[in-house]
Amino acid sequence: MRELSVVITVINEEDNIHPLINEIRNALAGMDYEVIFVDDGSTDATKKRIKEIIDDRVILVELKKNYGQSTAMTAGIDHATGKYIALLDGDLQNDPADIPFMLTLLKKEDWDVVAGNRKNRKDGMFLRKIPSKIANYFIRRWTKVYIKDYGCTLKIFKREIAEDLGLYGELHRFIPVLAAMQGARITQVDVKHHARKFGKSKYGLGRTFRVMSDLVTMIFFRRYIQKPMHLFGTMGFISLFFGVIINIYLLVLKILGHDIWGKPLLILGLIFLLGGIQLITIGIIAEISVRTYFESSNKKTYQVRKVYDATTV
Repeated sequence: MRELSVVITVINEEDNIHPLINEIRNALAGMDYEVIFVDDGSTDATKKRIKEIIDDRVILVELKKNYGQSTAMTAGIDHATGKYIALLDGDLQNDPADIPFMLTLLKKEDWDVVAGNRKNRKDGMFLRKIPSKIANYFIRRWTKVYIKDYGCTLKIFKREIAEDLGLYGELHRFIPVLAAMQGARITQVDVKHHARKFGKSKYGLGRTFRVMSDLVTMIFFRRYIQKPMHLFGTMGFISLFFGVIINIYLLVLKILGHDIWGKPLLILGLIFLLGGIQLITIGIIAEISVRTYFESSNKKTYQVRKVYDATTV
């Protein structure tokens, strides 16, 4: 078992591969490490560039198609052999030189997770920084896990924490919350952040609604996974209370001789009440069903086309 596994998920990052591996080799010189690139369905020369640098420390996990960053991270963690696992972006914006300090802190202070905080973030203000700050605020407020920068990929874990994260959908942003659910001790440190030199970002405002949907899921699993009746029971009694009040009001109107059928209050109340409860409940039940399906049957959420290492290239 190696000391450290560095997991890097990439999609269409052909120009970043060689500079990135050079930075990693310089930063981790003298350490017992491995680098696991996960190609998440690239359509350019990314896979070719990675195969050019494969040696006894570098392997490539090629997925059959684009599954998304969370699933690609899971694939990388599954193929890692290190005692500690680091997650790193493949776009050169994270700095591998921060890894040794973070690893030393994790071992010396006996933390379970050391998360990076991009102190001087080199991204666009309106499309990246402001939406990220808003998202971080709501995640902290609603999950009660106080990390400044949830969007920073650079994190280091003890192996047992990384293996049990359960990354689905877009949940990579909520890794600290998932770790906290395991009882992990988490700290954060300021890390360097660089402007993108090659290629373009794969993320935009379009992911906002997916992140918000996953936030609802995280709130449920963080607060109610062991006591779902506290959530659904409360919602049910509140719903029942308003339903009784509305029906009493309508009954009084009926007794007084008013025609209550077709009233907007009756129709609108039923539509919003029943429709909202059904949609939320179906979403949570579907999430639980997916987790049960994959975890109870030991199935993976991805398929690997081929794994390349020094013996197969």
